[in-house]
Amino acid sequence: MSGAAMSLAGCAAAPVRLAGAPAEHWPGLEPLLAVDAGASGLTLRVRSNGCAAKADFVFRVDRQAGQAVVAFARRRLETCKGTPSAADLAFSYEELGLTRADRIVIANPVLRPSA
Repeated sequence: MSGAAMSLAGCAAAPVRLAGAPAEHWPGLEPLLAVDAGASGLTLRVRSNGCAAKADFVFRVDRQAGQAVVAFARRRLETCKGTPSAADLAFSYEELGLTRADRIVIANPVLRPSA
């Protein structure tokens, strides 16, 4: 997975980058509203109708060219009819098979905030 990368602020020791040039499209990957690299793991902000849960998501980590490329996808679609909002989902570095020292690239598209 190549492409332009943007820096992402966070507390991780190694940089976390977002992968994918604007023209690239990765079908099946969940568009993220935000990603935060904290001291203990990654927190994703996703669109939700009020019932998004961590168990509804799967991830894959591919190691290539000295970095860990992480991709997230929904396992199940939300079926609740709540008010559209956002949900934060935390994944520890341990459960992702990563360390804080890893150079992490997020393959999912990260949506820009609307003006």
